[in-house]
Amino acid sequence: MKNFALIGVAGYIAPRHLRAIKDTGNQLVAAYDKFDSVGIMDSYFPNCAFFTEMELFDRHCSKLKKTAERVDMVSICTPNYLHDAHIRYGLRLGADVICEKPLVLNPWNIDALEDVEKETGHKGYTILQLRLHESIKALKKKIEEGPKDKVYDVDLTYITSRGNWYYTSWKGDERKSGGVATNIGVHFYDMLSWIFGPVKENIVHVMSHDRVAGFLGLEKARVRYFLSINADNLPENAVQGEKRTYRSIRIEGEEFEFSQGFTELHTESYRKILAGEGFRIEEARNCIGIVHDIRHATPIGLKGDYHPLAKLPLVKHPFGWGR
Repeated sequence: MKNFALIGVAGYIAPRHLRAIKDTGNQLVAAYDKFDSVGIMDSYFPNCAFFTEMELFDRHCSKLKKTAERVDMVSICTPNYLHDAHIRYGLRLGADVICEKPLVLNPWNIDALEDVEKETGHKGYTILQLRLHESIKALKKKIEEGPKDKVYDVDLTYITSRGNWYYTSWKGDERKSGGVATNIGVHFYDMLSWIFGPVKENIVHVMSHDRVAGFLGLEKARVRYFLSINADNLPENAVQGEKRTYRSIRIEGEEFEFSQGFTELHTESYRKILAGEGFRIEEARNCIGIVHDIRHATPIGLKGDYHPLAKLPLVKHPFGWGR
């Protein structure tokens, strides 16, 4: 049984990590968040020590080094821009680290974190849960066993509705979240480059506060993508079904079905990590490079091979055109 500490326990994604820690037979001995709405912990680890100040959390974890509750693993569920600092903290605490996606915001952060791994002798892992989805693993196998010189036409559409609160939170600040492509798309970019190979071309057609559309030329695929957090971009069939999220991947004009099987993927990620088979820091380099380049690209407009939904009219930022 491993002893875990969790940084960012009040966050949206934290319950999946709490469940994964419990379902893999481990215990949470310390947790930190500057917000105290953490009653969810009662369902998993009611006896866990909780702190709203990082200094006191650090003091507690340092004291545990001399006890049977010494922290073996640190899980990180904090805002994206803090991941790099918190991974460093966990490694230097003397623990292995599991960090939510995106691992970091910039490719060079990966090099620096690998240096800290070498300094401390501890390991950093990232959550790339789509690689563990059975349908996606089967697709990768199919592509690998298919024609070696074939380049597939792929359309990715992902719309996950967010209200105006999004723009007030850290997620609406590109400096902190990395923008729409990073915040909601990084795991899809990872999945696509994992299956179809590295990026040869990265073009952005449209980018605003609520969407990004572009083209990725991968080794074995031509990918048109459209990502949005605007509910008005949802297709009619999703609206009629009262769904707030729509995801679709079409390969050679045929829908690739992967809508089921998501609920257990964080727990499976933890099982792999604890067995020494998790995705290390280096595994995130491709997807972090993709979202970094998208974030810093100059959109070219509706030219070339663009996603059909890229033509949807842009809307005004609810609090102005920019921050």
